[in-house]
Amino acid sequence: MNLELRPAASLSTSELAALFSRGYEGYVIPFQVDEDALRFMTETFDLDLAAGRVAFRGDDAVGLANLAIRGTRGWIGGLGVVPTARRQGVARVLMEAVHEQARARGLRELWLEVIEENEAAFALYEKLGYQLLRWVEVATLDADRGASDGVDEAPVEDALARIRSLRREREPWQREDATLAHYDDLRGVVTQDGAAVYRKLADGRVILLQHGGNEDAARRLLQSLRADAAVTLFNVPSGDPALSVLKELGGHATVRQREMTLTL
Repeated sequence: MNLELRPAASLSTSELAALFSRGYEGYVIPFQVDEDALRFMTETFDLDLAAGRVAFRGDDAVGLANLAIRGTRGWIGGLGVVPTARRQGVARVLMEAVHEQARARGLRELWLEVIEENEAAFALYEKLGYQLLRWVEVATLDADRGASDGVDEAPVEDALARIRSLRREREPWQREDATLAHYDDLRGVVTQDGAAVYRKLADGRVILLQHGGNEDAARRLLQSLRADAAVTLFNVPSGDPALSVLKELGGHATVRQREMTLTL
């Protein structure tokens, strides 16, 4: 195959961002990554660019695999191959190289998400030993200026403490407490039996990052947040009360992903 693997850290930020974008060209949900977005991802999700790998064919970078690290756990923060090098085994070589880096750093388990429609990637991950843990969804709810406001603002730490006391299962990587610790613009709200932590973006959208409580609590939280802006739930496990309430209120899922795990 004549591939040379190099650390992602050996590329400049602009080079790595450009490769990331080319690696997702024509993907189920194509997206562009600029330098600012890459810096944000690296810091917020704890990407270790020294552990990530880039595949070169001659002088041309043809793929990358990112690895995030927290203690003995890791997360595949993006795997992409440029269109001209796809279906040639590059993705598998990159994943196996990242696994080697993970083991060398003492990691014991890896996590990733793969979008529902990406059957080729799902098949690769299964061959590499990953197992399906659960489904997670991204869902949106339009703003409703007439929605009721039945919750109270609260310090973020108070809201997080309430959420932790109500937490039923582990949060996905992008919503873990360790991820939220990187944000400086979090807001908190609480009800008598629930709580939520969210961000309000510059364009006015609300991104609900963590929440806790039953369906009644989720209904009050969502109704309150949508009174100000459209609300997005990010990588919420299927079966979560907030997800079913969002759909009841007229929202809909935009992306379904398999969350998978590998024991090293």
